[in-house]
Amino acid sequence: MKNKAPLAGVRIVEFAGLGPGPLAATLLAELGATVVRIERKPAPSQSEDQLRHDTERRSRPGISLDLKTPAGRDLALEFISRADALIEGFRPGVMERLQLGPAECLGRNPRLVYGRMTGWGQTGPRAHTAGHDLNYISLTGALAAIGRNGQPSTPPLNLVGDYGGGALYLVMGILAALLEARQAGIGQTIDVAMVDGAASLMMKFYGLRAAGRENGPHGTNLLDSGAHFYDVYRCADDGWMAVAAIEPQFYKELLARLGLDDAEAKLQWNREQWPLMKLKFARIFATQTRRHWEGVFHGSDCCVTPVLTVEEAAHDEHLLARKTIVTIQGVSQPAPAPRFSRTPLDPPVPPQPIDCRLNEVLADWGIPSQSTLR
Repeated sequence: MKNKAPLAGVRIVEFAGLGPGPLAATLLAELGATVVRIERKPAPSQSEDQLRHDTERRSRPGISLDLKTPAGRDLALEFISRADALIEGFRPGVMERLQLGPAECLGRNPRLVYGRMTGWGQTGPRAHTAGHDLNYISLTGALAAIGRNGQPSTPPLNLVGDYGGGALYLVMGILAALLEARQAGIGQTIDVAMVDGAASLMMKFYGLRAAGRENGPHGTNLLDSGAHFYDVYRCADDGWMAVAAIEPQFYKELLARLGLDDAEAKLQWNREQWPLMKLKFARIFATQTRRHWEGVFHGSDCCVTPVLTVEEAAHDEHLLARKTIVTIQGVSQPAPAPRFSRTPLDPPVPPQPIDCRLNEVLADWGIPSQSTLR
């Protein structure tokens, strides 16, 4: 008998939104949960090409409902009454105005875990104002800590706020609340704010700064490109190599493979020497191509790797061996993660057109066909 994925049997209703909500729903679906994505009618139209590139829509069906009508709202509540968890990412008050807030939903389904995903949270002076990832991380100290010396802060894509502080904390919160609900017999509301999650991710650095360590301007500290042994270097062909040789034994091997004197290992933690050593490293790496340096460091403990583009990552030997990157309908994208020994995850299902599986979805959720009510 085929092993089921870890979240098999868990049902989740996702109200379509932007940012971290869709990624969280994808992760939960690929962990085995049955997720239905509810789009507000009229649903956005997508060409076949647009759809296959919309990777955060994979592994779950979508249906469209007019949530401003009693019939559409009632059908949404039918799904919710059968669900274990709900995901919504609107501004505070929007779901209440649709009569789909926590009071209505938990009234229909007391065991429901109601996940609310916003940037600023449900409370606070900024709760009702607009924002994006960069705004959320700017208030937490995260953005100020990222950048090169003498340069403006560098936006780290939207990995820290939207995805790290948002989607992953939403998934963690839902899983924790589901476990608690099984014991208590009742659900609860989760207030997931990207600003909270981004601050939580900075935990270590708050401690370091309070202790008077790693408290220089960005670009002068250990992990922000200040250290010569934790940075990226340009090669002769304009490729780049990432160097992260922190431990002394790895640093000594790095020096040897760069042709530097072993005596310079004593300078590793002399911060006054970091700028000079960085210039030395830069000059050496610039003498050869990236492919050359890949060969020099291949299989070593120097903690030196090539900086690959998304296209190149799909062909890396390690990622190929682990099948970390998969191709779905011609689109290269990450495989589901993490990996389970006894309950392996299924391959991702390509994104599907909205409403293409309506009757099947209704049947899966035990809801009689009600298309005329939509």
